[in-house]
Amino acid sequence: MTYDIAIVGGGIAGASLAAAIGSAASVLLLEVEDQPGYHATGRSAAFWSETYGGPGVQPLTTASGAILCDPPAELGGVSFLKPRGELFIATDEDAGALDAFLDEFAESGVVLDRVDPRAMLPGLRPEWTQAVYEPTCQDIDVAALHGAYLALARRTGATLETRAGLLAATRAGDAWRLETRAGTFEAAVLVNAAGAWADPVAVMAGVAPLGIAPLRRTMVQLRVDPPMAADAPLVRDGRDRFYFKPEAGGRVWLSPHDEVPDTPRDVAPEDIDVATAIDRFERAVDWRIEAVERRWAGLRSFAPDRLPVYGFDPSAEGFFWFAGQGGFGIQTAPAAAALAAWLLVGGERPDWIAGLDAAVYAPGRLLIPPP
Repeated sequence: MTYDIAIVGGGIAGASLAAAIGSAASVLLLEVEDQPGYHATGRSAAFWSETYGGPGVQPLTTASGAILCDPPAELGGVSFLKPRGELFIATDEDAGALDAFLDEFAESGVVLDRVDPRAMLPGLRPEWTQAVYEPTCQDIDVAALHGAYLALARRTGATLETRAGLLAATRAGDAWRLETRAGTFEAAVLVNAAGAWADPVAVMAGVAPLGIAPLRRTMVQLRVDPPMAADAPLVRDGRDRFYFKPEAGGRVWLSPHDEVPDTPRDVAPEDIDVATAIDRFERAVDWRIEAVERRWAGLRSFAPDRLPVYGFDPSAEGFFWFAGQGGFGIQTAPAAAALAAWLLVGGERPDWIAGLDAAVYAPGRLLIPPP
């Protein structure tokens, strides 16, 4: 069977895009693993923050917030968000980082307030005297969101093939011939939503890579004394050296905010990165660590300018990029998918994404012109 669109990658990017396309085109969703969402999607720190990813990403996040908070009936009609709040902390020495942060988002409309950090986080060590609070930050139910997108994609006609790693992609006439571990398929348009594998998929299809680099991010789950309060905010260092947030049972999810260059693979945490996370955590709070209960790592993939890439490759017919979504692919999923679906199949542009400038995210910005 020949499909209108084949999407490589069944994580949050591919699933949300397939759902957004809906019945407007026939869609094949190719997933290399036994179950979609095994890699970056399933290893997320699971929060929605309007400032995460920077000013270039913020419009996508803000536009997505309304859908995540009040999803339409076809996505279940139940909010995927839960209030959390986000506290950016700094020492007097690093107060300039908070000033720069406030300046960066001064025209964005995001609510950011100067606060006393010790009033919001008992146990904070005394040198952490400066803070900015982002009240709109919320937790995301990632599994529910991903599952809702997959279910909607299936209901509107998408075909999901698992264990369907791409082996070869060749453009023949008006279609791509796709050889996978699950068989051979054809599609008029090939969408690269392969996350950390985005550049290798492009090369396999004979398309110039864009320099989308996979960076390893480490997470650990701690049991601490006293337990972290369930209603405590997500806490981020103003210089982006760590963040932590409460989880069930007073546990803590902690990251050293590492970005270690890696290769596309089933990545695992390194002992040094776990140790670095714990050291930074202990320098921030006086809580006693009783146990490191879990540790994991994921790959966040970034284009050279750290903005996502959405759009047709100007040098390769029928090849569409939907990649480079860093660590913000989940929180931007509704707007990113709606924008990409509009670029793919046309039609009337949804009003709620009318303010997004698609040109900012176009792949042509990353192509190096010939000398």
